[in-house]
Amino acid sequence: MRPHCLLVILAVLLVPLAAKKTGPLTGKWWTIKNLNAAHVKEIADFAVSEHNKQSKASLKLTRIVSGETQVVAGTNYRLILAVTNKKAVELYEAVVWEKEWEHFRNLTSFTLVN
Repeated sequence: MRPHCLLVILAVLLVPLAAKKTGPLTGKWWTIKNLNAAHVKEIADFAVSEHNKQSKASLKLTRIVSGETQVVAGTNYRLILAVTNKKAVELYEAVVWEKEWEHFRNLTSFTLVN
């Protein structure tokens, strides 16, 4: 009976260590593969709109250049956005924190990168 108990104990201890982790790792930035996804576009539109409200600017989103997500208490989106400022196109890095289940979004930063 003792060898059987030992096998059960080893299985309980080793199986979780050997299991493949399937969910995103908290804190690591992951490249957004589909920048054309509707939700990514919503986040980009929110970032530009919120920046315009806060700074009394009139930037217009041209396109999403690149993006990453990070799992936190919600999700951070770090996007490089091409925007039109009057007639010039400029690149900005926008970080938006979202808790989708609470319908919460916050523009964390919006900085010129070029």
